Amino acid sequence: MHRLIQLLARVTAIVGGLVLLTLILMTTASIIGRSINKILHSTFFQENLAGLSQAVIDMGVGEINGNYELLEAGIAFAIFSFLPICQFYGAHASVDVFTSFLPARVNRWIAAFWEVVLAAVILLIIFRLYEGMQRYIGNGETTLFLQFPVWWAYAASFAAGIVSCIVAVYCAVIRVIEALRNQNILPSEQGAH
Repeated sequence: MHRLIQLLARVTAIVGGLVLLTLILMTTASIIGRSINKILHSTFFQENLAGLSQAVIDMGVGEINGNYELLEAGIAFAIFSFLPICQFYGAHASVDVFTSFLPARVNRWIAAFWEVVLAAVILLIIFRLYEGMQRYIGNGETTLFLQFPVWWAYAASFAAGIVSCIVAVYCAVIRVIEALRNQNILPSEQGAH
């Protein structure tokens, strides 16, 4: 079970990373296209190289249509995709100024408590995400430029969120078991150093 959860978290993070990389490339291309388009519309190009300028503009050089819509949906998906790997490795940010002086057993119970709280919060967020998705399915709202249904973005985030829920519940159970046995089972980054 442990390896399956770890594989699920890693695969989800890799997919999220690929989506994020695609968004970076798309945004970069859109910015470059917009800049070139602006330069080609400048007075210098319009007066001295009007034919070339218009030919390049007619090829479609410019901002990518719907860039912001895709960016918004993709970033939400990427965030939910990275949650499971952070959860599994205990890599969420933590402040342990006061708890670093406590015995390991007490710290395990503190970690277990916060793991259970975080799992509950993730479950609540995903439940609300599902409710939002249902609302958008029902009203048929689409995005402004690309005209794709808004619920598609919710569905992608919800799919990654389901993985987050599975990993969060698993980690919460394992952290409680760690506290009961006073031993480490899951890896733990213990926050920033």
